Amino acid sequence: MRHSVRLGIALIVLAGLTGPVSAAGEALGPLAVAAPSAAQRRPALLADEARTDDPELRSEAFLIVDQRSGRVLLERNAGRVAPIASLTKLMTAMVVLDAGQSLKETLSVTYHDVDTLRNSRSRLPVGSKLSREEMLRLALMASENRAAAALARHYPGGTRAFVRAMNAKARALGLQRTRFAESTGLSAGNVSTARDLARLVQAAARYPLIRAFSTDDAHAVAVKGRLREFRNTNALVRDPAWEIGVSKTGYIKEAGRCLVMQAWLQDRPLVIVLLDSFGRYTRTADARRLRDWLAERPWERVLAAQRASAG
Repeated sequence: MRHSVRLGIALIVLAGLTGPVSAAGEALGPLAVAAPSAAQRRPALLADEARTDDPELRSEAFLIVDQRSGRVLLERNAGRVAPIASLTKLMTAMVVLDAGQSLKETLSVTYHDVDTLRNSRSRLPVGSKLSREEMLRLALMASENRAAAALARHYPGGTRAFVRAMNAKARALGLQRTRFAESTGLSAGNVSTARDLARLVQAAARYPLIRAFSTDDAHAVAVKGRLREFRNTNALVRDPAWEIGVSKTGYIKEAGRCLVMQAWLQDRPLVIVLLDSFGRYTRTADARRLRDWLAERPWERVLAAQRASAG
């Protein structure tokens, strides 16, 4: 049985957001994610209340960040390094788009793109031909592994060069505990932390195509002459109660069920990272628990408590 950990609620205002990344705080343009050392220098806010008032998220690791202020609202095990499964594909998409290759170029699925590590299923048979744009859409929306593999294989210099570019991009973004071994997420060698992934989501949100493709509900493409419909792996994009800017799910046995999103709750943009959820529906249930918890907790009350604690 998974252990239960009560939350400490940290509302931390970071200074010097435009400076280089440091152990005391991680910056990404105007947005920031607090590191544990920064949190430890301030008294915990609402600590007594947190013991009885928390959303009881059941993911083993999570981080919830208010993008407007850079405040970490909730976190647990946010610095734990773990496999990230298909969350990898957000980095895959950024590297593809950064390369500036033609999105209209036709790419082919070959036997090199078949998963021989986990023998996962795919709806793109060998011989499928799609544009780079369609491959990117299916990798993000439907988490198609063969599409992600084909994108890497058609990168200048091939798959090895693509993986080098993924790790170089991670370093450029200040993802200090993130490493990539391949482009799909099937390898447990693709690892990160909730804290790094929050920064990754913020970076991905700056790409219009990633925002559009990762939140598509469904999309039909012609595969070997037959129209085939693909659906988003995140059911929340079909829920009218949610306004989602970026979305990606992931699952391999070593990672558990994972979900990252940029979403608007209480009319504020949040970055939501939920890792290692047990059971098929826990990650989406956690997201709904978070939404309901925030709906009952007005931002004015949160900010007032922060000001009172600051003194």
